[in-house]
Amino acid sequence: MLDKLNKIPKGYSEGIFNEKKYGITKAVFNKGKSIKIYAEELGGKNLVSLNYYRTSNKEVLKPCEMSEQKVKDFISKVILIK
Repeated sequence: MLDKLNKIPKGYSEGIFNEKKYGITKAVFNKGKSIKIYAEELGGKNLVSLNYYRTSNKEVLKPCEMSEQKVKDFISKVILIK
């Protein structure tokens, strides 16, 4: 999961997911040990939001009020365009 998250650039970018365009904001904290992603469908109502934490023992993915599968699908399938 971390490899896919690292492909999304910090700050604002855009991508295509399920044939729809998304505005994606990524913030990185704690020297890369914490990542926040917020993606909103441009011109639509869908969104994807997550926090990712890496500790010395494990990686933790915390979706924000949505299923973990929805977040994983987005991260693995989004195509960055900008």
